[in-house]
Amino acid sequence: MTIRAKLYAAIAMTVLGPVVTLAVALGGMASLGDRFDDVADRSSRQALALDLKFAVTDLNGWQTAYGYDDGASRPRFEASRDATLRTIARARARLTDRREIALLDGLERDLRGFLALDDEAYAALRQGRTGRVREIFLGPEIERFSAMARAADELAAHEDDEVARTRRAFADSRRDTRRQLIAVAVGAGLLIVLLLVTAQDVARAALEQRAPEPPAR
Repeated sequence: MTIRAKLYAAIAMTVLGPVVTLAVALGGMASLGDRFDDVADRSSRQALALDLKFAVTDLNGWQTAYGYDDGASRPRFEASRDATLRTIARARARLTDRREIALLDGLERDLRGFLALDDEAYAALRQGRTGRVREIFLGPEIERFSAMARAADELAAHEDDEVARTRRAFADSRRDTRRQLIAVAVGAGLLIVLLLVTAQDVARAALEQRAPEPPAR
């Protein structure tokens, strides 16, 4: 390889090297940013699923309480009911994949049944028919609550799986970016070596051209 060719190659690498490095770095950062956003999104969905799981448990607990304290805890039950409905509304707006929608549909259907039975139970309580209240609470309401709890558990488990998947994707993206940057660093090292060798060749050629010719005999 001639000195001129080496020099041209060194100049080309000097121009292209920073461009390639910048492109790899920006691409890696963009990929990491996307994966991080996925993790944050799935983590927020997971938190919402856990809120929903707590809400249905809290609702059932306060229903049982007012059934056994002659309605004294009814306001707490109503507050829990309203909070549960708000949480479901938030979940409807946030959880939009097919599995999430199916689980929310089932949970909301069971919740409507649960609240319809609760209206009947509360009416019986105000009429003094405590036996009917306990019959509802210990029979069909238990079934409705169990169905809601199962749906909430499945939703939370689904979100756990999705969080784990996005975290693995983030780790893979980070590893790939690290490998790409290492490759670019190795390329930069080779570029430096090429520049040094080319500089030596150019300097040697210049010295040879400037060296005085031996006198003619």
